[in-house]
Amino acid sequence: MAGPSRYSPEMLAEYQRHWSAPTFTGYWDLNAKLYPEQEALVDARVRLTWSQLKQMMDRLALGLLELGMERDQVLVLQLPNWVELYLMRMACEKAGIMSLPALRTFRQHEMEYMCRHVEAAGVVIPWEFGGRDYYQMVRDIQPGLPSLKHILVVGDRVPPGTISVREMMERPLEQQFPPDHLESRRYRPDDIVLTTTSGSTGLPKVVEQPMGARLMYIRITNETLGMSSEDTVASFSPVASGPNSLVFIRCPVAGAKGVLLETFSAEEALQLVQRERVTLMGLVPAMLVMLVEHPNFSQYDLSSLRVIFCAAAPFPYEQMLEVQKRLPCPIVYGYGALDLGGGIMSSPQDPDGVRLGTVGKPHPAFTFKIVDEGGREVPSGEEGELLGSGPGCASGYYRDPEATRAAWGTEGWFRTGDLARWDGQGHLMIVGRKKEMIIRGGQNIYPIELENLLVAHPKVAGVAVVGMPDPVLGERACAFIVPRASQVFDFQEMVAYLRGQDLASFKLPERLEIRESLPYLSEVNKVDKRSLRQEIAQMLEDEARS
Repeated sequence: MAGPSRYSPEMLAEYQRHWSAPTFTGYWDLNAKLYPEQEALVDARVRLTWSQLKQMMDRLALGLLELGMERDQVLVLQLPNWVELYLMRMACEKAGIMSLPALRTFRQHEMEYMCRHVEAAGVVIPWEFGGRDYYQMVRDIQPGLPSLKHILVVGDRVPPGTISVREMMERPLEQQFPPDHLESRRYRPDDIVLTTTSGSTGLPKVVEQPMGARLMYIRITNETLGMSSEDTVASFSPVASGPNSLVFIRCPVAGAKGVLLETFSAEEALQLVQRERVTLMGLVPAMLVMLVEHPNFSQYDLSSLRVIFCAAAPFPYEQMLEVQKRLPCPIVYGYGALDLGGGIMSSPQDPDGVRLGTVGKPHPAFTFKIVDEGGREVPSGEEGELLGSGPGCASGYYRDPEATRAAWGTEGWFRTGDLARWDGQGHLMIVGRKKEMIIRGGQNIYPIELENLLVAHPKVAGVAVVGMPDPVLGERACAFIVPRASQVFDFQEMVAYLRGQDLASFKLPERLEIRESLPYLSEVNKVDKRSLRQEIAQMLEDEARS
C-alpha cells in the first residue's frame, strides 16, 4: 500500500479520524446508480453518461491488470483535456495503480526525469497533438528507463507495438471477472494520490497527498460553492489541480456534469459557456481577463453562470472589481498550493471586500499561522510567512525525504513561501511571495503591491515586477509591462502615476521594460518571474560590458 511518507503512526491515526469513504471512484460508482442516463462528461469528441463512464472506467482498470501492472506501480498520463485523462486516473485508482498527470507542455527533459523519479511502469499519451509527436518523445527516452514497459495511446490511430486505450475501453472485460474483482485492489482513503507541480525552479516536483485528505477538502469546498447534480462545470485547461479541480475531482463528488475545452481560447470558452449552459467555471485570472476583454464578449449569453472560481495566480483587487462588473455572477477567489494540499476559499455569499480583497477564512481541514523570520507567530495585521498544517495537508514529496523535511520541518508545518496577514476578522490576505520580495538597501518592496497599482492604470494590460541586481543597494525594482492595444506607456508616466498613489519613494520601479506579452509557466498562466529576473540580470550585465 502506498501510504503517506512523512506521517508518524500517531499522526496518521489522528488524521484518519477526519477522513471517510467513499473514495473518488466510489462517487463515480454511486453516480452511475443515481444518475445512470445523466450526462456526466463532455469533451470536443464525445458526450458520456455516468453509466457509460463507469463501464469504460471498469474496463480500463481490468485492462491494466491484464497487462500485468502491479499495485502501487505508477502510470504517467500526458493527455489533452479529453475524457480519457479523467477515466485513466479513476481506472488506476480502481486497479490500485498510482497515476501521475504530467503537464501537456512537459518535453523530453521533464518527462524523462519524472518517469525515472517514480520508476514509471507506463505512460498514456496521444500519438500526436498540437503538432507534437508524443510517441516519438517517449520512444526517445524509453531506452534509459528500464521500468517503462507500457505505452498506451489515446486516439483512433495508434503506432505499432503500443496499446490502444480505445480498444481497451471497448473490450467487455467485465464479463470475464466477478463483479467485486476490483474491490480488493481499489485505493482507500489513506492511500496517496500523486500530482506534479512545475514550479519556477526547474524540474517538476511530485507531490503526494492522502486521498482522504483531498476528499475532505473537496467536500467542504463543494459545500461552500453550493455544488450539486444540477450544475454544469467547465474546465479550460488540462491541469488536474487548481481551478480545473472543479471538474476533475469536485464534479464526481457533487454528481455534477463536467465539460472540457480541449485548448483554451477566449472565443471558444465563451461559446462553450453559452452552448452548454455552464453554471460554474474555474479559471486562472489571466483567462478570465481574456474572456471579458474579448471584442465579442457582449454577444454571448452567459446568464447561466452562478459562480466563477479563480485561483493559481494573484488577481489585483481593483482589476477584480472591474471584471466583476461585467459578469452575471460573483467571482470567488481561492488560495492554495499543490504542496500544501489545498487551501482557503471565500464564499459566493461574502461581500465584495471579503470575496475579492481576501482569500476568505480557513476551513476545518487546515490550520494556518503567520510567522516572522524567527518562526514566532505574529499578531493579527502584521505580515509574515504563511505556514499550513492539519489533516487536509499534503503528506510530502514522493520518494524525496530530503525535500519533504526541508518543506515541512520537524513539526509538520509546510512553509508556503507566501507572505500574508490576517485582516482582523479572520480573513487571510496574501501580500506576496517571500522569494519575490525585493530588498532595496534593507527596505522591503512587495511586487504584488506595485502590480496591483499598475494593472489598474487604463493603459496597462499586464504587469510583472521583479528585482534586478544592484552593486550598491543589493536590488532595485524593474517593471515589465504589456500596454493595452494602441497605447504608449513610458517610464515618466509610470513614476508619476505611482507617486500619485502616495507610494513611498523607495518602492518606485527604477526601470521599465515594455513587452508585447509576459512569459508564463507551462499551462497554468502564472507569470514566469524567474525568467524575467534572469533576463533583466543578463541585460544589466550586457550593458555593463558595452
